[in-house]
Amino acid sequence: MSKKSKNSGGEPEKTNAARLLDKARIPYRLVPYEVDKNDLSATHVAETLGEDVAMVFKTLVLHGERTGGGGHFVCVIPGAAEVDLKKAAKAAGMKKAEMIPMKELLPLTGYIRGGCTAIGMKKPFPVYFHTSATAFDRIFVSAGQRGLQLELSPADLISYVNGDVADLVKD
Repeated sequence: MSKKSKNSGGEPEKTNAARLLDKARIPYRLVPYEVDKNDLSATHVAETLGEDVAMVFKTLVLHGERTGGGGHFVCVIPGAAEVDLKKAAKAAGMKKAEMIPMKELLPLTGYIRGGCTAIGMKKPFPVYFHTSATAFDRIFVSAGQRGLQLELSPADLISYVNGDVADLVKD
């Protein structure tokens, strides 16, 4: 994986997330894929990339409640998996949690559905990665826009976003 991606020869334009990784000197590779607006699923992204869906992670934003308040947090889970709200709430130290309404995603994070990444959100939120991320040398996450993935070391990504690892998905 190279640190930098060239913009000549049809290379994808760098996203803010990629520029932040450059600044932090974290190696990654930008991987473009064909977007299907009718299917923004990580499963579709994995098929388009020709990669194992277990290595393609989706970024979900949740809101939790605890005594005396609550807050937003982020879960990064395998593409074919479904977040377990009870497990996610427990990981975040909340009594309960729910997905945020889709209309809140862009104003809250700066990203749209199908292009959300834990890197460079408008505000830093606690980030939790499913335990399976650490089983791979490299994983794929959104580069911050539809049609572009980042391939990078999960350890580098978890460290960069100050993330924690937990069991977050339904069995």
